[in-house]
Amino acid sequence: MAQYTPMMKQYLQIKEQYKDSFLFFRLGDFYEMFFDDALQASKELEITLTSRDGGDERIPMCGIPYHSAANYIKNLIEKGYKVAICEQVEDPKQAKGVVKREVIQVITPGTVMEDELLDDKENNYIASLTPFSDTEYVIAYNDLSTGENSVAKIEEQFDSVLSELFNRPVKEIVVPPDFNEQLKEALQQRLFMTVSVEDNTDIPEEYMNLVDNLKEDKLISGFGRLFQYLARTQKRALTHLQKVQYIELKQYMNLDMYSKRNLELTETIRKQGKQGSLLWVLDKTVTAMGARMLKKWIDRPLLSVDDISRRHGQVEGLIEQYFEREALRDALQEVYDLERLSGRVAFGNVNARDLIQLKKSLKQIPEIKDLLSQFEQKDLKGLASQLNPLTELTNLLEKSIADDPSLSIKEGGIIKDGFHHLLDQYRSASRNGKQWIAELEQKEKEASGIKSLKIGYNKVFGYYIEVTKANLHLIPEGRYERKQTLSNAERYITPELKEKESLILESEDKSVELEYEIFIDIREQVKGYITELQHLADQISQLDVLQSFAIVSDENQYIKPSFTESRKLLIENGRHPVVEKVMKNEMFVPNDIRMDENSEILLITGPNMAGKSTYMRQLALTVIMGQIGCFVPCDSAELPVFDQIFTRIGAADDLVAGQSTFMVEMLEAKHALTKATENSLILLDEIGRGTSTYDGMSLAQAIVEYIHESIHAKTLFSTHYHELTSLDDSLTRLKNVHVKAEEHEGKVVFLHKIQDGAADESYGIHVAKLAELPEELIERAYDILHQFEETSGSNSLPKVEEKQLDFFQAEPEPVEQKPKVNTSEEKVVKELKTLNLLNMTPMEAMNTLFSIQQKLK
Repeated sequence: MAQYTPMMKQYLQIKEQYKDSFLFFRLGDFYEMFFDDALQASKELEITLTSRDGGDERIPMCGIPYHSAANYIKNLIEKGYKVAICEQVEDPKQAKGVVKREVIQVITPGTVMEDELLDDKENNYIASLTPFSDTEYVIAYNDLSTGENSVAKIEEQFDSVLSELFNRPVKEIVVPPDFNEQLKEALQQRLFMTVSVEDNTDIPEEYMNLVDNLKEDKLISGFGRLFQYLARTQKRALTHLQKVQYIELKQYMNLDMYSKRNLELTETIRKQGKQGSLLWVLDKTVTAMGARMLKKWIDRPLLSVDDISRRHGQVEGLIEQYFEREALRDALQEVYDLERLSGRVAFGNVNARDLIQLKKSLKQIPEIKDLLSQFEQKDLKGLASQLNPLTELTNLLEKSIADDPSLSIKEGGIIKDGFHHLLDQYRSASRNGKQWIAELEQKEKEASGIKSLKIGYNKVFGYYIEVTKANLHLIPEGRYERKQTLSNAERYITPELKEKESLILESEDKSVELEYEIFIDIREQVKGYITELQHLADQISQLDVLQSFAIVSDENQYIKPSFTESRKLLIENGRHPVVEKVMKNEMFVPNDIRMDENSEILLITGPNMAGKSTYMRQLALTVIMGQIGCFVPCDSAELPVFDQIFTRIGAADDLVAGQSTFMVEMLEAKHALTKATENSLILLDEIGRGTSTYDGMSLAQAIVEYIHESIHAKTLFSTHYHELTSLDDSLTRLKNVHVKAEEHEGKVVFLHKIQDGAADESYGIHVAKLAELPEELIERAYDILHQFEETSGSNSLPKVEEKQLDFFQAEPEPVEQKPKVNTSEEKVVKELKTLNLLNMTPMEAMNTLFSIQQKLK
């Protein structure tokens, strides 16, 4: 066994406790990594790999400067790694042997607090998942940067857990040590989460107030797992954590991961960016915490008509008073991120500039209160009286923190003059001493006649008198004591100068030390206001989202929808909020949607590219916008409150899960058909296209019939199977509609207008022509189409003659004439040859014979 140096033994002992993390081991001005950490980090961070003597052998090593560690940590965290920060915890001068070191914090993807590692407009969630059975799970959420905590209970299969976790930007998830490996793999590969382990679920007595509103032990235990992980990795008091909120999932519309992705609510499918999503259209927020709140509202549309109406009323009030709204928006722009400022105060990494931001934010609250009181709308006016400007805290920060403080809290220059008597005395001594130095320099110049004489300072020698060698002969004999010789000058001291130096440096050191102590005391006082600050942040966030809705609704001519308990859904001149925003020179064509108890299903036919998918998506987005409290893009809207939205729109495979496009299509359809209620909205686009025509058509018809007879949900079902339009004869609550297109001089013109009845044709070849496929190919397609139409009802393809393929060949080759073979009969003959009749029962033989007979018909 290798023998290591004492320092390397210390490293290995600490590393043993943090096997899943890169250990940043502090040595002087560097964080060093050794062994496998060094090998991997050198590749991930693209830094030089070296080695050092570790005892019996040289060991791999790489390092980074501690003062620039933040960027390296960010790089590792963004890749899903963890970093354990190991610091010296005793003075090297007093250490006996190896300096004592300890891990002071573990930084993980879900626990970052530093500004440079966080997105201002995005929450940084860590979650824990605790299973209590195969179908019962508790999920706990925390955003350490804001102190937000919540829990939810899911009593369904694991797919529902994935959908719930997909709804939030969760970077890391904590599970029990014995958690199912297949489910852990699904979390890593499908949701791209860092998976961590925690066994302890106890909550310390001093933190039990966080869960005193939770009624079930399972919920408390689920949050306890997450709390213990946070405490173990952060190694400090977590006093900024907010009371755990129970998320009653039944109070919100259920948007599964398929629907959220297909509808592109917060990011687009193709580029996975904000632009082109519903969030992109609705986000006119001016604060970081407002932007985060908007995402939460989009993720969880409301089900309570009272809550929805309250938001609509506030938005309406903001729209009606333009000038007050603009003044309110200007005031909100001056409010910094109160949520994360509070978190940094509690976490102990706040600096003086952060407190200046806090002071400036609080100074805006009286103006915001005054502006709200000017609105006629009762809820807006009522909010004015609820806002607490925290005047005492504002006054404390105004009196104490310098207006332009230094970034570091350990170098002075952060506390105002006049705030602390002793600090003022130290500063006076320092300033007077420096004034004395300046006067001494002038006096010595006059006494010696050396105009270039100067008094300087450095940390090694302190204050000194410097004279160039050309002027040395002018110095009176015995006036100075030589201290240092330079190439072109001599440096001197005097007893009087050293006496003043001692006074100045002592006062400066004491001043900086005292400033730090005063700042820590102020920070502790600010901690006492954290609960009020977090509540104020929540109020400002909501107000910011509401003014964002008002601006978007006003600019885009959205209207306030009404909600009904009946089965009616009436939208007049509805528009797609995103599509109309990205269309530049073209006018968006609006469409009506009319559904009631007699038309639960709209079967939509029409050519590709005509707008069927847009029509379906705009209904879902209109519903979501209405239920989050925003106005909606149409001339009028009467809507039911939908409990869930299910979508199957667009073709996509899931390579990570090993699923084909058709399998994804069927899984999404299955999810809708098994979860939907009569109060749900189902959008199914081109179901069945991933398999053969007859298989696909059969599945599509069966799905429509199942929804009609068993679910009764409002459904939009688009299809290119025109044969399904005959279903309106047998399904009383199904209605045919189509997207209008016209043919003019051999070209198809898409009118993008929905009309009653079934489409007369698909115009597929016209679309191919628009895509500029080769002209001879288009002509051949028309020829085949005519043959299909002539042999309608036959299962065979049109006969392909040699001359019809001429245009695909540069030089046609002679084709050997072969006898025509009936493919169906040939398959039957092969099947008969392989049958083992002696091993079949009479019933099996009869069934087989019947099957063969059917194939020959």
